[in-house]
Amino acid sequence: MAYFPFILILAIMYFLMIRPQAKRQKEKQAMIQALKKGDKVVTIGGIHGSVSGFKGKDGKTLLLQIDSNAKITINRSSVSSLASQNDSQSELIEEK
Repeated sequence: MAYFPFILILAIMYFLMIRPQAKRQKEKQAMIQALKKGDKVVTIGGIHGSVSGFKGKDGKTLLLQIDSNAKITINRSSVSSLASQNDSQSELIEEK
């Protein structure tokens, strides 16, 4: 019975920290896999642009148009979020 509080704390930590993180990771992976041409995205480096195409047979890299004359190649995994999600979050912050 001396181990019961320790086991209880581990169970609480699992449900409060580990499980929500795994859920967010699955959601992000699904978002990255669902990217399509024309989506506006933000990279982990803060670069805003729209997806203009995909490279390679595996599709792990994509072509990001950041200006009318500038395109860069990035990995799918470097996409942080969709730009429309960031816009809605910034509107919520401005309203407060």
